[in-house]
Amino acid sequence: MLGLSTAGLAQDIAAAPAAAPAADFSFLSLFLQAHLVVKLVMIGLIAASVWVWAVVIDKWLLFARNKREMDRFEQVFWSGQSLEDLYRTLAGRSNHGMAEIFVAAMREWKRTYEGGGRSLAGLNQRLDKVMNVTITREVDRLEKGLIVLATVGSAGPFVGLFGTVWGIMTSFQSIAASKNTSLAVVAPGIAEALLATAIGLIAAIPATIFYNKFISQTGRQAQRLEGFADEFSAILSRQIDEQRG
Repeated sequence: MLGLSTAGLAQDIAAAPAAAPAADFSFLSLFLQAHLVVKLVMIGLIAASVWVWAVVIDKWLLFARNKREMDRFEQVFWSGQSLEDLYRTLAGRSNHGMAEIFVAAMREWKRTYEGGGRSLAGLNQRLDKVMNVTITREVDRLEKGLIVLATVGSAGPFVGLFGTVWGIMTSFQSIAASKNTSLAVVAPGIAEALLATAIGLIAAIPATIFYNKFISQTGRQAQRLEGFADEFSAILSRQIDEQRG
């Protein structure tokens, strides 16, 4: 009797369906199982994220280098060194920031006096124009590449959401085809779709943060350049008045 019961129990266990293997929710597995469109969205967002960090590193180094150069130039400029000596030191070099403004203004100044000083009347306006153009060029150099951060920061979440919506649609189509609505069937497809939104946010959040930071730094450095241009313009204006006197 006991032997029969044991044999029957063994047969029941053998006949029972094997437990479904646990779903793999690792990022790599979710990516590999995703629909082709969702995969393309993810790849695009990952590439955009790499591009964002490349721009961030480049701009971080640029702003730090620009600040050091401006600090160093201001220290030399206000040390009492002759403007002619400073111009000769900087004229043959590749300059940026304040040094470029100084060289551009001094070049216009020397061009006027080397021509005999016959056009002193409009020299102030020409100096201001030259310095303003140089400032605009420097600001453009600082802002170059920030459009990438702005674009990824604003469009990244929506691109990720598009991948999520597409993934959920294909998941629902698979559910309808299999006529099985159990959580084990639904969960992997939903997780694959939501991964696209997560990657979109991973790309967009740093892009937005650093875009705002770099725009703020651009504004501060532009104010320093404009302040120096105003001070240098006043110095040159006094010298022009002395030459006229």
